[in-house]
Amino acid sequence: MNTLLRASALAALGACALVQAHAQSPGDFPARPIRIVVPFAAGGATDVIARAVGQRVSDQLGQPVVIDNKAGANGNIGAVIVARAAPDGYTILMATSSHAINATLYRKLDYSLTKDFAALSNLASVPLVLVVNPGVPVRNAAEFATFAKAQGDKINFASGGTGTAAHLAGEQFNTLVGTRMQHVPYKGGALAQTDLIGGRVQAMFANLPEVLTQMQAGTLRPLAVTGKVRRANLPEVPTFAEAGYPQMDARSWFGLFAPAGTPAPVVARLSASIAQAVADPAVQVRLKELGADAIGDRHEAFQPFVAQEVTRWGALVERSGPTVD
Repeated sequence: MNTLLRASALAALGACALVQAHAQSPGDFPARPIRIVVPFAAGGATDVIARAVGQRVSDQLGQPVVIDNKAGANGNIGAVIVARAAPDGYTILMATSSHAINATLYRKLDYSLTKDFAALSNLASVPLVLVVNPGVPVRNAAEFATFAKAQGDKINFASGGTGTAAHLAGEQFNTLVGTRMQHVPYKGGALAQTDLIGGRVQAMFANLPEVLTQMQAGTLRPLAVTGKVRRANLPEVPTFAEAGYPQMDARSWFGLFAPAGTPAPVVARLSASIAQAVADPAVQVRLKELGADAIGDRHEAFQPFVAQEVTRWGALVERSGPTVD
């Protein structure tokens, strides 16, 4: 009797497993909520853009999209969480240009952006803007360069973390101009700008969406912005090229990634849905309000772009010198 019961139980478990496997087959995706791991603190550009696009992706797929902030180690903590997640499309990563930088910046990483992830879509890119606390007695980038050189190593510039585009932009400025500004990393751009507004640091090469409201309110003073042309929502702020520093052209990008091994049909479904979400007029307006340039490409275009970015940023890291054990 015990043998018969055991056999029946095993048969029932096997049947349940088959039903569950069928229910979660790629053709039925998605059958439950999707989690987007944002590896930076809430309120920064990465978080804001993820939320702007995530709601429309939810509408596209007919399932809730949950934003889960897992800040720390310049985005590496969140990246590892997703790299080790089940490759089924239900846990995806909001990665940024910082993750491409990390590939060279960190001597040892527990993941590879190009090997452990399937790139789904590049949502948007944003320029960097040099902003200072209004108490800093400068009005443009040239005056800031002169002031910073005169201060030696007493000027601190903030960033959302070691190895972010904002960090490397500051290091690049040091190299170009001959300043000796000290880098102060934070766990996200929102935290960095809080200390910048409070005067605990003097400058920041910030992602535009993070500081747009503060610039408009006058609590931060913009000096120059990256890019070939001035921004429509900041027409009075010159580009770095106009200010005499054309080499300062870094931008941050923000994209979604699934774990490597995610079935191709799921990658294709996610990629298409995300691209459609970014193309939605309401999302386009929101991204423009944030100072971001919408992209919304698909897996086929984004995957090779990521590999190129790892190489491009790697060259800048090697020239700038900062590395992390």
